[in-house]
Amino acid sequence: MKKLLIISCVILILFIGCVAGFYVWGIGAKNTSEELVSFVIEPGTTKMVVAKNLENAGLIRSQYALDIYLFFKQANIQAGEYEVSASMTPLQMLEKFVNGDVKIQSVTVTLLEGQRITDYAETFAKNFDFTKQEFLNQVNNVDYLNKLLIKEDYWFLTSDILNTDLYYPLEGYLFPDTYEFLETATPKEIIETLLDHTNTKLTPLKSTFEESSRSVHEILTLASIVENEAITTEDREKASQVFYKRMEIGMPLQSDITSYYGARKELGSELTSSDLNNRNPYNTRLTDGTMNGKLPIGPVSNPSLDAITAALSPTETNYIYFVANVCTGEVFFFETWQEFYNKVIELQGVCDKN
Repeated sequence: MKKLLIISCVILILFIGCVAGFYVWGIGAKNTSEELVSFVIEPGTTKMVVAKNLENAGLIRSQYALDIYLFFKQANIQAGEYEVSASMTPLQMLEKFVNGDVKIQSVTVTLLEGQRITDYAETFAKNFDFTKQEFLNQVNNVDYLNKLLIKEDYWFLTSDILNTDLYYPLEGYLFPDTYEFLETATPKEIIETLLDHTNTKLTPLKSTFEESSRSVHEILTLASIVENEAITTEDREKASQVFYKRMEIGMPLQSDITSYYGARKELGSELTSSDLNNRNPYNTRLTDGTMNGKLPIGPVSNPSLDAITAALSPTETNYIYFVANVCTGEVFFFETWQEFYNKVIELQGVCDKN
C-alpha cells in the first residue's frame, strides 16, 4: 500500500512538472522575429478565441498555455486592430489587448428601440467613414439583399424584403441595441453584425413564429407599430390585440405611426390632411377602403424584443379602440366607439392643464 502511494505521488509530481514545463514553454516568445503584423480582435470575441487566433496566426507557441493563464487571470480584452510580433510573449500581447493599445480603434454605437433605419444611418454616418446615403444605398441594394436571403442564419429574412414599394427593405430587421465596431467598419459589415444579433434575439422565438398564421415580415411590421403606440408590455399586448381585431373585422388600423412613416415625416411633427389621405402602401389612416384589414407593406421602425413578443402573443380581449394620454403615456382601451370618443374629448387639452 505504501509503495503504491509513493508511486502515485511520483506520477503526480511528474505530471505537475510536465504541466508546469509546458506552461513556461508556452508563454515564452514564439521566435525572435520583430516584424510587426496586424492582429484584429473583433467586437465580442472571447478570450479563448483570441488565444486560438493567436496560435493560428503563428504568433504564439500554444493557445492552451495562454488558456491556462487566462483561466486564473481577469482580463478585459478590448476590440481593435493591434500590431504585434512573434518576439513578444503572449503576456506582453495580452497587456496590449487589455490596455487597448490599438492601431485601429473600436467604436461603440447605441441604436434606440423604435427608431427608423434612416435614424440609424445618421448615427453610423457620424461615427464611421461613410455617408448616411451610402449606408441607405447598401440597404437598398437588390443584389446584396439576394445574397442575404440565402444565408441560413438569416432565416427571418424572406422574399418580402424584395418588394420594390418598400422604402427600406431591412427596416424592422436591424435589432436595436448597443454595438461595438472597428472604426474601419463598412456598411456591409455593420448590417451583417446587426442581422447576426437579430438572429440571436429571434431564434429562441422561432417556433412561435412558425406557429403563427402571420409571416415573420407581418409580425415585425405589427411590432414596429406597437413599439411606438404603447410603452409598457401590458399596453403593447393590448394594442397588438386591437390591431389584430381590426384586421379581423376589416377595419383600417388607423395608426398615425404609419402615416408619419408613409409621409416620411418625423414622429410628433404636424400631420396634414394631405398626409392622412396620401395613398402610399404604409398609410393605414386611409378611409377609401384600400387599407381596410391590412397591415402596412412593411415595418415602420426597428422594434424591441418586447414589442415583437407582444405582436406574437397579444392579450385576449375584445378591444377595438385605444387612445393615449400623450402627457403620461397612459393608454386607455375600449370596446365601443362612444367610450373611445368620450375619452378623446376628456383628454383634449389635458397637457395644458398639468
